[in-house]
Amino acid sequence: MNQIPDDEQLRRNRLIFYEDDIDSINACLAGFLERSKASCVLLVDVDGHLVTKQGFTQSLDTTSLAALVAGSFASTRALAKSLGEKEFSVVFHQGESESIHIALVADRCLIVIIFDDRTTIGMVRMYAKDVSGELEKIMAEIGKKAGTRPNPVAGDSFQKAAESQLDAFFGKE
Repeated sequence: MNQIPDDEQLRRNRLIFYEDDIDSINACLAGFLERSKASCVLLVDVDGHLVTKQGFTQSLDTTSLAALVAGSFASTRALAKSLGEKEFSVVFHQGESESIHIALVADRCLIVIIFDDRTTIGMVRMYAKDVSGELEKIMAEIGKKAGTRPNPVAGDSFQKAAESQLDAFFGKE
C-alpha cells in the first residue's frame, strides 16, 4: 500500500540531478506536453525547488510557483492525515481559464501540470499517470547511479579551489 511519506523520509529521498538526468527528464516532459496538450509542466522537489520545466512558462514566476505548490502539497498531506486518509495522491485546482494538476512522483518530486481549455482534465490525468511512471523509472536510474557519481559538494575541485582562494585572500593557510 502506498502511503505518503513523512517530511523526514522525503528529505532522505532527495536526489542530485546532473545535466544528463535533466536531459532525460526534459525529453520525458516534452513528450507528455505533446500528447496531453497541456500548456506547461514543472518538476519540483518536495522542498519547493524547481528541478526543470517544459512548455510555455515565460509568463510564469516558476520559482515562486514551485514554492507555493510544495506548500500546497504539504498542506494537502496534513489534511489527508487529519481526515484519516493515507493519502490524497493528486491535487487539482480549477480556475476560470487555467487549471493545475499536482501529483507526487517517486516520493521525491511533484509534477505540476498547467493547462487550459485546449485539453481536458481527463486527457491530463490519463497522460499524467503515464508520465509519472516514466519519471519514476528515470529517478530510479538516477538513484542507482548516485553511488557511482562524485559528490558535487565534497568532491568538487571548484569548491576546493574557491576555498583555497578565499583562505589566501583572508591570510589563512
